Amino acid sequence: MPFMADAAYDALLNVIKTNGSRLDICSSEPANYTEATSTYTLGNKTSIAYTGPADRSPNGRKVTVNAISGGSVTGTATAGYWAITDGSATLYAASSLSASQAVTSGNTFSVTAFDIGVPDAT
Repeated sequence: MPFMADAAYDALLNVIKTNGSRLDICSSEPANYTEATSTYTLGNKTSIAYTGPADRSPNGRKVTVNAISGGSVTGTATAGYWAITDGSATLYAASSLSASQAVTSGNTFSVTAFDIGVPDAT
């Protein structure tokens, strides 16, 4: 049976927690830093907060990105994705929002809390 210690998963998740300081909402799912912060970005929020690492259901480990409010919208379109970067060079994680949202440049955006998780080894 495969096994990996929680400490190994936590080390991975703590890289995101420690270095992932910027969240962008995006029109398409980014595959790199430039797509996350330039090509597809519709707005961003810096100084995001996390909780965890903690147990993930049904298995594995997770960090939770705390709810975000007051993010600056810089484009007008529909945001369907989020991306977490260090704000200078590295894309750490990206996925879809729980619900797409239409945004308008000059407004603000909010995102409910969400998890970034790693399942147990199989």
